[in-house]
Amino acid sequence: MNEVIVNSKMKLSEHFNLGELTKTKHQTADGNIPSHVVIENLKRICENWLEDLRYSYNTLYVWNVEGGARPKDACYHRDARMRNENTHEAEEDEPIIINSGYRSPTVNKLAGGSNTSNHLTGCAVDIRCAGKEQMIRYASILLDIADGTKQDYDELLLEQHGSVCWLHFAVRPKDNRRRIEFLKV
Repeated sequence: MNEVIVNSKMKLSEHFNLGELTKTKHQTADGNIPSHVVIENLKRICENWLEDLRYSYNTLYVWNVEGGARPKDACYHRDARMRNENTHEAEEDEPIIINSGYRSPTVNKLAGGSNTSNHLTGCAVDIRCAGKEQMIRYASILLDIADGTKQDYDELLLEQHGSVCWLHFAVRPKDNRRRIEFLKV
């Protein structure tokens, strides 16, 4: 039998690849290999949510223009990502770091995930946060994206274990959607 491996460099969107959404610290026989359906779900989250989160966070909190002011034209949809390259340098972008995306049933069990976890279908991501302030900013931006684009999401959880903070965000396909907001810290 041939070993199956993930094409970790496969682009899911401009700034996200399959490797970062399937990485795990758990070594399993199944290799945490996603199906084509799972990959499509991951692409949808990356293209419709994570790219916008990345752009908006960098626009509001990272990029500096002449004089150190924040850009006044910050907005929350992917059409706004077209920017003047002379004003914002790509090297100044702060990436969105994914702690967990897709989890195979074995990886999910080892991670202590629920049997109905959206991670099992590639419909959820856990986003690393530098602290509570960044976690709240990410959540606020995601809420603004939902309002501005009229898209629903399923779960928005602000989580902390000790000093480690992360934001759990889930979006199911339209035919299986339920909007749940849990903001907990």
